[in-house]
Amino acid sequence: MDLEKQPQQPQRPAAPAEPAAPAEPAAPAEPVAPVTPVEPAGIRASDADRDRIADILREAMAEGRLTADEHAERVDAVYRAKTVGELEPLVRDLPAPGGAARAAAAPGAYGHDSPAGPVGPAENLVAIFSSSTRKGRWRVGSRTNAFALFGSVEVDLTEALFGQRLTVINATSIFGSVEIKVPENISLRGSGTGVFGNFEVATLESADPEAPVVVVNGYSVFGSVEAKPKRGKFIADLQDRLRKYLG
Repeated sequence: MDLEKQPQQPQRPAAPAEPAAPAEPAAPAEPVAPVTPVEPAGIRASDADRDRIADILREAMAEGRLTADEHAERVDAVYRAKTVGELEPLVRDLPAPGGAARAAAAPGAYGHDSPAGPVGPAENLVAIFSSSTRKGRWRVGSRTNAFALFGSVEVDLTEALFGQRLTVINATSIFGSVEIKVPENISLRGSGTGVFGNFEVATLESADPEAPVVVVNGYSVFGSVEAKPKRGKFIADLQDRLRKYLG
């Protein structure tokens, strides 16, 4: 028996594949700000930077390059400066320490072969509800800090030996007193501030251009700082005495 031909069922066409959803575009990366290098002039000034500039200014005043008023104005700007760029203009018109201008100075006088500026550790004289005295025959360092708080400090240089030309004394008096005496044949200079107190430096210029120079800086608050020559006191034969002392 013939098999009946079954009509072929037409095949359904396959459903078209759904198109893939387009990929969402990646979010653009946020721009990174370029790192701007800090110029040397924009670097924050450190205490050491300020002290270096202040030392140059003190030396310039001791050499007569700056007046006391100019020195005080520039030192005030030094300690208000926040960046190195603000410090450099304050000494732009001054020679660098140990520069050629200093190298050409007269050698050997009073043992001033050492740099003219304050170097080495400072000697500290402190009096808090007490007194401190430095006098007699002693070798003066390049830097001395005198601090009196409800006390008194006396610095007597009339018999001292100077191993360098420039000596800087930083004097601070708070409800106290700092008294500094020098011989009459050296140069004495300085500047400072008295707040409800007295700050007095009796300026003195030696006839000898190579004589030691003492510079007194600082301030007093409800106290006094006085620096003056002691009448009748001289350092005799400065050069010979220093050479004998140094051997």
